[in-house]
Amino acid sequence: MQLEPDTTAVVVVDMQNGFCHPDGSLYAPGSEAVIEPIAELVERAQDAGATIVYTRDVHPPEQFEDTHYYDEFDRWGEHVLEGSWEAEIVEELPDEEADLIVEKHTYDAFHETELEGWLNARGIKNLVLCGTLANVCVLHTAGSAGLRDFRPLLVHDCIGAIEDDHHEYALEHADFLFGEVVESDDLEFV
Repeated sequence: MQLEPDTTAVVVVDMQNGFCHPDGSLYAPGSEAVIEPIAELVERAQDAGATIVYTRDVHPPEQFEDTHYYDEFDRWGEHVLEGSWEAEIVEELPDEEADLIVEKHTYDAFHETELEGWLNARGIKNLVLCGTLANVCVLHTAGSAGLRDFRPLLVHDCIGAIEDDHHEYALEHADFLFGEVVESDDLEFV
């Protein structure tokens, strides 16, 4: 699959210490396992001139104190707190070279962030999505992208999950409703 770098962004979702490092509070070995393939994908895309976006799931300690129903701390426990080591992108991924780093406070990287306007202002049409977790933040970000008329391409071998079943379900669901599932080796930035 050939993608024009000028209209393509690689979106690396939540590859943070809290999810990808063995000392993280929500560590998943499947998330750690995709660090290397993501680094290779990002390098290829960047060398070709594609846009690179990282998302960071970040929660102020008081974020869910006054919520009616939506409370990630109740579901997952406290995680990736603002300013913490857990909230940082893993050191193996060069986020300092990113074109944009989006801080988000929900599963969806488009919800109440600058992402949509930033991508539109740069003429980005194709979003190559990788990161973690397949059935949580990657899935919700991909669905939101599709509903905003971006072309979500979910990179099968660059998406982490807690369970293999979660990975397969999320990608089948995305492929059925709003996106395309691809392998990193099948992507060519030309």
